[in-house]
Amino acid sequence: LGMFSELKFPVPWGHVAAKAWGPSEGHPVLCLHGWLDNANTFDKLIPLLPRGCYYVAMDFSGHGLSSHRPAGCPYHFLDYVTDVRRVAAALQWRRFTLMGHSMGGAVAGMFCFLYPEMVDKLILLESLGFLLAPEDTEAWLKSKRKVIDRLLSLEAKQQTPKAWSPEGALQRLLEANSHLTAEGGAILLQRGATETPAG
Repeated sequence: LGMFSELKFPVPWGHVAAKAWGPSEGHPVLCLHGWLDNANTFDKLIPLLPRGCYYVAMDFSGHGLSSHRPAGCPYHFLDYVTDVRRVAAALQWRRFTLMGHSMGGAVAGMFCFLYPEMVDKLILLESLGFLLAPEDTEAWLKSKRKVIDRLLSLEAKQQTPKAWSPEGALQRLLEANSHLTAEGGAILLQRGATETPAG
């Protein structure tokens, strides 16, 4: 298991990088590094682990070889969980093992909480997993899972922006904002629409 391959998954701000060991048809294991570390965290460990598995160690956004988020975007904890969801989707993994070190363990724990049906085992290295007051659990899970799912489905639907005639654009704007007058809509469109060769 000394040999590894480099992987790259496109995300809206660039890519998430990862390295993989073992047979791609093996049991999937996603490995999550700790705070300010990167996928190389697992270099010495993976060769000692069972051989039948496909180990993928990702670099969180802004770490290792992954793209940084755009300037001015903070790195929220939940964004790391969303990175995991993106990588799982890119690999088309429906169910897999999560192994997390330190902060990566907390991300793994939160992912398990949100997507229990996707995780068969959780392995924590120097990590507590994820703790939440019991009275908050249900509402928290519902809202956070909805946020991530909605974001990813929006990204999946991103097509080239449609082009409209000036009249069509105005019509659309007025339908979406019933309180706007035609004059008000036209004023907003002067600055809110961009002319392209298509319209």
